[in-house]
Amino acid sequence: MHSDLPKVLHPLAGKPLLAHVIDSAREIGAQQICVVYGHGGEQVRAALDAPDLAWALQEPQLGTGHAVMQALPHLAVAVSPAPTFTLVLYGDVPLTRASTLRRLIAAAGSNSLALLTAHLDNPRGYGRIVRVAGKVTRIVEEKDADDAERSIREINTGILVAPTAALARWLPGLGNGNAQGEYYLTDIVALAVAEGMPVVTAHPDAPWETEGVNSKLQLAQLERVFQRNLAERLMEQGVTLADPSRIDVRGELVCGRDVSIDVNCLFEGRVVLGDGVQVRANCVLENAVVGAGSIVGPFARLRPGTELGRDVHIGNFVEVKNSSIADHSKANHLAYIGDATIGSRVNVGAGTITCNYDGANKFRTVIGDDAFIGSDTQLVAPVTVGRGATLGAGTTLTRDAPPDQLTVSRARQMSIPGWKRPVKKK
Repeated sequence: MHSDLPKVLHPLAGKPLLAHVIDSAREIGAQQICVVYGHGGEQVRAALDAPDLAWALQEPQLGTGHAVMQALPHLAVAVSPAPTFTLVLYGDVPLTRASTLRRLIAAAGSNSLALLTAHLDNPRGYGRIVRVAGKVTRIVEEKDADDAERSIREINTGILVAPTAALARWLPGLGNGNAQGEYYLTDIVALAVAEGMPVVTAHPDAPWETEGVNSKLQLAQLERVFQRNLAERLMEQGVTLADPSRIDVRGELVCGRDVSIDVNCLFEGRVVLGDGVQVRANCVLENAVVGAGSIVGPFARLRPGTELGRDVHIGNFVEVKNSSIADHSKANHLAYIGDATIGSRVNVGAGTITCNYDGANKFRTVIGDDAFIGSDTQLVAPVTVGRGATLGAGTTLTRDAPPDQLTVSRARQMSIPGWKRPVKKK
């Protein structure tokens, strides 16, 4: 990855690769999740530690079989009446669907080793599934394979489900007499066959479910897969996307009916769009709620804590942060609204800013219903604009403005007779 950041912490859709894998394990109801980590892993643990996670250090790193050995002490081994099973996932394979994992677990049944395999036109680099009379007998890594074995197109993805008690028997018996000098987890297949345990397979619905990340290029490719899948789900739910290839969601996007989203929009955190909302081109929305019938953009930014009521208009180059704006209000041009509570039917003129920060602390601006804020106005918080008040253009408001009155604060206009513009000296 050519980066100081551990690979599994690189973000996909705004979330570390490993977080996607952990969330998949949670989604299928894993009773115990153990993360095996190695070099630089303390950074991983600090970033993702949670009460439901166990951590096992692999040092030195001697292969996948050795990695699972480190996890064994954290796994419950029960033989009866309900034996436990262990699912092995990989921290750099982020897009495996929960439905695929459930299918793999179902294939394992009550006493089988289940492998997730795939058929590839170009299987180069993958371990091959060796079958005899249709039954899996072993897995051979490419570096250890002969020409006939390299021609096999069914590959091992590495993801598997095994009875935990069987893993505890098999792992100590693994050897490292191979081209890599490592303890391969795949060698447990031959051990299962030798015991007479059935070895079964299941397959993902799409090849990208088992693709890993080993470069920035692969990371970018999977990012587009993720975003395209999400865009398709949104459209299936009735959302209109001007171009499904030009939307990015890094979190959760919840949409009502008849929502339309134009091109190049970014959604971060949890964003909720009510019925009939229009998000125009080139907008950024982060942890925001937008009420029904509202219009955002183009070129608008809603930062965390923004809550818009119904039929609110936030126009081009308007930024809103930690503010609530009630029904039918609008800020259509070139404004900053931060730490504000704005009532209904308020017009915020172009160039208006709430001066909410004194260099050390944040303060709040309150604007009552039906107020009119003239263009190029600065509201120096804490300050309140009364209901129905009007602020003249160019006002710098440092004290509360009374309701239903015009408040103006401007320097006296002057014209200087005989004044001449300076000229550049030769």
